[in-house]
Amino acid sequence: MKIGFDHEKYLEEQSKYILERVNNFEKLYLEFGGKLLFDLHAKRVLPGFDANAKVELLCKLKEKVEVIICVYAGDIERNKIRGDFGITYDMDTLRLIDDLREYDLDVNSVVITRYEGQPATTVFINKLERRGIKVYIHKATKGYPTDVDTIVSDEGYGKNPYIETTKPIVVVTAPGPGSGKQATCFSQLYHEYKQGRVAGYSKFETFPVWNVPLKHPLNIAYEAATVDLKDVNMIDSFHFDAYNQIAVNYNRDIETFPVLRRIIEKITGEECVYKSPTDMGVNRIGFGIIDDEVVKEAANQEIIRRYFKTECEYKKGYVDKEVFERVKLIMEELNLKEEDRKVVVPARERATRLKEECNKTEVCSAVALELNDGKILTGKRSDVMDAPAAVILNAVKYFANISDEIHLISPVILEPIRSLKSKTLGGKSTALNCEEILIALSICAATNPTAQVAMEKLSMLKGCQAHATTILSRSDEQVFRELGIDLTSDPEYPSESLYYND
Repeated sequence: MKIGFDHEKYLEEQSKYILERVNNFEKLYLEFGGKLLFDLHAKRVLPGFDANAKVELLCKLKEKVEVIICVYAGDIERNKIRGDFGITYDMDTLRLIDDLREYDLDVNSVVITRYEGQPATTVFINKLERRGIKVYIHKATKGYPTDVDTIVSDEGYGKNPYIETTKPIVVVTAPGPGSGKQATCFSQLYHEYKQGRVAGYSKFETFPVWNVPLKHPLNIAYEAATVDLKDVNMIDSFHFDAYNQIAVNYNRDIETFPVLRRIIEKITGEECVYKSPTDMGVNRIGFGIIDDEVVKEAANQEIIRRYFKTECEYKKGYVDKEVFERVKLIMEELNLKEEDRKVVVPARERATRLKEECNKTEVCSAVALELNDGKILTGKRSDVMDAPAAVILNAVKYFANISDEIHLISPVILEPIRSLKSKTLGGKSTALNCEEILIALSICAATNPTAQVAMEKLSMLKGCQAHATTILSRSDEQVFRELGIDLTSDPEYPSESLYYND
């Protein structure tokens, strides 16, 4: 893989910049935009970026840092899913707490924002408290977003309980956007100043990258990733007016900056130190780019992936047509086509051949997988296994130089599993999915050295690209995620069934 980003240079630059900001205050509330852990979007668009760069950065400042996690009650209530992991926001909060503890970072508490007594949220609060996690409840802020006098009063931020913190840097993060991080930071500022302490606020927002061009694919990829939020990148006019310097930000930050500045001035009683929304940020990621062409190509590929993802979400009913039309416009703006993703054409060609061979009218399932050496393999659905499982077995055979004619999994193992699935458990299909095939392979590996060699090659699938001609089951999508394969799919279901689509 070609590298376009210097991870170590970025960490050094970013940690230095945060410490400079901290020195201006007794306490700094640092709002983390994007993903604190497993920032897979950044990793995909910035080859060389470590998906856990942000938490590595915090580990450098460990003695000075504690973490507050915000979750919007409405996201819990409607079971909002984090796309990279396929888990709900409440479950992602639990995962985030566990992962931060593994890094020995201090998790202060969880804040439930805009809580109105939603039943599922109440259950989640009980779950947290009974496991010893401190929980704070924030209601909707009265007067927000225009009535600053009410917002910055005992009827506004003053209604929220004060979160006791002890360290100079308080990181405020969340499973996803719209979780109430900024309101939590400002609520804390209000209480800090009311108690006579000088505190500050900054944003750690990775995208858009303020010091690369507005129409750079890296910034457009951010728009593609947030089409459901209707984020649009813009030139920060406040920054240009103050410094005569072009900087890129996004519409929500620019639109709300005048109000945020007035809120900060009302809380502190002083003129706001920030002249622009870009000033509020501590984003140094642009300084880590070492090969712009590599980054541009990676960003273009991410835009195509986001296009397929949004198209499938539209098919499933998760997003409306306007969202899908926006991502289509982004593709057209950069003159990108579906076929620019290398695995798309081989997958579709294999599906077409299968359709002709079987003389079928319905969609045929096929998956193409591009390996890190550029080799493209395909897999088809059969009575024994589904297409994703087939392509994974084909890949590990290729890595291990095992002939196609050699069966890695003995029928003695396969048949009882298929029988269990269909007869005992009442499954509608006897074809095994990825997880079932990998379990069968691991069983065979205990006695078959060839299967053992193949098993050892699974780690080589990390970073590979795949495309399926049909929407995969959640189980198969999850296995691809866990193997580190970037997957896209055509917006077609494998059958006409409304429920039994495996």
